[in-house]
Parts: sequence; C-alpha cells; structure tokens
Amino acid sequence: MKQMLIIGSALLLMGSANAVAPKKQTVCPVMGGKINTNLFVVAEGKRIYVCCPGCLPDLKKEPAKYIKQLEAQGVKLEAAPPVAAKK
Repeated sequence: MKQMLIIGSALLLMGSANAVAPKKQTVCPVMGGKINTNLFVVAEGKRIYVCCPGCLPDLKKEPAKYIKQLEAQGVKLEAAPPVAAKK
C-alpha cells in the first residue's frame, strides 16, 4: 500500500512538471515582429502589444481576432491596469 502511494505521488508530480505554463507575449500578432512594450492596445481588459505604430490600426479594428489568436498559441496576455476614476 505504501509503495502504491509513493508511485501515485510520483505520477502526480510528473504530470505537474509536464503541464504547459502560460507564455508571455513576445511576438506582434499583426506582423510577427518582436513586440515594443511601449506600443499596445487595451481590449477586453488586456494589453496587446505590437511591433510598430503601423500595426496599431489593424489591432484596434479587430482586437478580439488577435486576442483569440494569441491565446490559442498559449499566450497569457497581460492585464491592463485599472483606470483611475476622474474627479
């Protein structure tokens, strides 16, 4: 019985080690270049980075398309900071 518990625990640990960790965004979803963290669009509470200013209009036009594309690749998009209320 003790041996069964040890084997079961080892299998659980191996499964955890093989789980895919979410990736950070490193590639522009529009052109495929390296992202510039100063260029992004906030959509659905998430920041989507692009490589150049030329990619911003496409991203703003169809943000859901690019969110879906990135998340399908296992990318966990950064949450946009909450906007402070104006007084």
